[in-house]
Amino acid sequence: MSRIVMMGPPGVGKGTQAALLAVASGVPAVSTGDLFREHVRSQTPLGLDVSALLAAGEYVPDEVTNAMVAERLAAPDARAGFILDGYPRTLPQLAELDRMLGDTAALDAVVLLHADVDEIVSRILLRAEQQGRADDTPEVVRRRIAVYRAETEPLADAYAEQGLLLRVDGVGTLDEVTARIHAALDEAAAA
Repeated sequence: MSRIVMMGPPGVGKGTQAALLAVASGVPAVSTGDLFREHVRSQTPLGLDVSALLAAGEYVPDEVTNAMVAERLAAPDARAGFILDGYPRTLPQLAELDRMLGDTAALDAVVLLHADVDEIVSRILLRAEQQGRADDTPEVVRRRIAVYRAETEPLADAYAEQGLLLRVDGVGTLDEVTARIHAALDEAAAA
């Protein structure tokens, strides 16, 4: 399986697990959060536009995100596959991803990591302290989780209907969660 979407609320470990899975699969991890932060750091026109949205915990408009992801997935290293982290986040983005991929490069699986909200908030605040990320305040974290619930959780139902959704417990050690993801993907591939 080489075309995978990692889903879950902010702070559940999607990025970490996507990076590990990408290395194991030999395909790139494509993180919209990393793409956005790079644009903000580089002060590109896109970065200047999205900086205020990110600081408030809001999502970047679908059109901007879709264009950025389409450009990244067109890169040579993504032709054999990819692990998407943070995309799609809305039903229109899901439809756009389906359009981008077409029938020849459809998704293999969608891994939904889940954890208790208090666990997620603790993880994000620890990450903010360790990495000096000013955008991760308790208020912004809770706002991001609320936005996730409203806009992104409905994608789980859509992917479940397509038979792609794999629900994985995101609580535990790094190795435990990684092992659960690989077991779920192996079971899905064998089915």
